[in-house]
Amino acid sequence: MASALSQSPQEALLWALSDLEENSFKTLKFHLRAMTQPHLARGELERLSRVDLASRLILMYGAQEAVRVVLKVLKIMNLLELVDQLSQVHLNDYREIYREHVRSLAEEDQGVKGSFNRLLLVAAEPPAGPGLEQELHSVGMETLFGPGEEPHPSVVVLQGSAGTGKTTLVKNLVQEWARGALYPDRFDYVFYVSCREVVLLPRCDLHQLLFWCCGDSQAPATEILRQPERLLFILDGYDELQRPFEEHCMEKVLHLLIRRRLLPTCSLLITTRPPALRNLQSMLGDQHHVHVHILGFSEEERKRYFDFYFADEERARKAFGFVQKSAILYKACQVPGICWVLCSWLKAHLDRGQEVSEPPSNSTDIYTAYVSTFLPADGDGDCSDLTRYRVLKGLCSLAAEGIQHHRLLFKEDDLKRHNLDGPRLTAFLSSSEYQEGLGIKKFYSFRHISFQEFFHAMSFLMKEDQNQLGEETRREVDRLLEVKDQEEYEEVSLSMQFLFDILKTDSALNWKFKNLFKTAPSLMQDLKHFKEQMECAKHHWSWELEFSLYESKIKKLTKGFQMKDILFKIDYL
Repeated sequence: MASALSQSPQEALLWALSDLEENSFKTLKFHLRAMTQPHLARGELERLSRVDLASRLILMYGAQEAVRVVLKVLKIMNLLELVDQLSQVHLNDYREIYREHVRSLAEEDQGVKGSFNRLLLVAAEPPAGPGLEQELHSVGMETLFGPGEEPHPSVVVLQGSAGTGKTTLVKNLVQEWARGALYPDRFDYVFYVSCREVVLLPRCDLHQLLFWCCGDSQAPATEILRQPERLLFILDGYDELQRPFEEHCMEKVLHLLIRRRLLPTCSLLITTRPPALRNLQSMLGDQHHVHVHILGFSEEERKRYFDFYFADEERARKAFGFVQKSAILYKACQVPGICWVLCSWLKAHLDRGQEVSEPPSNSTDIYTAYVSTFLPADGDGDCSDLTRYRVLKGLCSLAAEGIQHHRLLFKEDDLKRHNLDGPRLTAFLSSSEYQEGLGIKKFYSFRHISFQEFFHAMSFLMKEDQNQLGEETRREVDRLLEVKDQEEYEEVSLSMQFLFDILKTDSALNWKFKNLFKTAPSLMQDLKHFKEQMECAKHHWSWELEFSLYESKIKKLTKGFQMKDILFKIDYL
């Protein structure tokens, strides 16, 4: 069989049929009568030789599917040795089919667009105990699971704040594997799993997960799972699995993978935002794993990104020059997500021939500038029915509903309830289509989770009939204000950071929205008190976007660590 393994599916199918004894061959044709579509007549089957049957099946199904049909019959006949041999041929061929599927996936980035060539990454194993020093060191993605002198971990946690490029990085990693440039001898399959979208799966088991990853409901899942040590699952967005009100059944499957109750010898690459690290750590328990911190763009890559985004050399030079004049904006561009927001905002001004009078002064101002620019103007052409206030209020209420119920995906009916027209709001919302039964359903999400958090923060300023902050916000504020030890840092949600910045800033950018805010007077008192409390206690907290503007996040991360070269390089086509 060794020679057959290197043959094509057509040759392997003929080899398997030729290996059957005459009685077994007749039995196989008997079972094929009921299994073939369209059904082969009894008389027709009886006249077919092994060569003729192989040719007929390939003509009906194609070589790959013909092998699959014969495998089903051989299993019914309990010819397990032949099943095992033919499965290997089938599986070897399916690996290339899956690689081609990955390579053919359209590059439709709906948020931060572009490929990242250089990102700042540092890696360190979790400390054995509190207060113990670690050593941070440079890391290349190709070394995380590759061959080397040290035993390599089967679990890697890639952590980074919102917008630092985690999703784009791991999606490019899958593409590099499919090209044969990463882990060619380590993994037979690398599966990308979006923790946000996994809840859309109709059935909840490991085979269903593989069918989804392969884009093929007939993928040879059993054969793929026979060597779990040759599999890498990328679980992107672990923080999006934390839903206290309900747990989708497919989330339970992912939790079993993380806890190593399922496929304990497979490898995992898990991406997450910092607030979910504590929960993830408890789920991982004592199993050996490595943490990789992604810090965003190097200085060189910031310029490269502008060149890529604008394409036109003169426009790229003008936009980057504007950013370089502001130390705050230049530092903000370390975060790929914020870099994309800035580029989109500047491009809109260049397209309209408008000058930027005042640059944003912090991350919240950057988002405010973007939203102000892309909100439809009152009575503006085909958007005349979409007033700025109506759209802003709808986006805020949709975001708040999503945050309250831990939802990141919305149906078209959800948008209608909030008076939003998804196709007209592509600056803020992206859409995806999913197969459900015989129909296609469209789902929407904010272009990036940071936009949902931003609109959630703004929703507090648009409440006309409430006299207090929501209970969930109250609880979060109370939790933060209870922190007394200055060495104990708590992660503040992006919504709270945005809200605090909006309340404490009287910039010209914020004034663009003043006439749209219709905040109840009693709520303004609550917000004023909230601002004062946050101001007094903010030094106790870790701000998710702060490092991009003031570099304090990096200083905190590297406190007590030995820093080496932290430039990570991988070339993407």
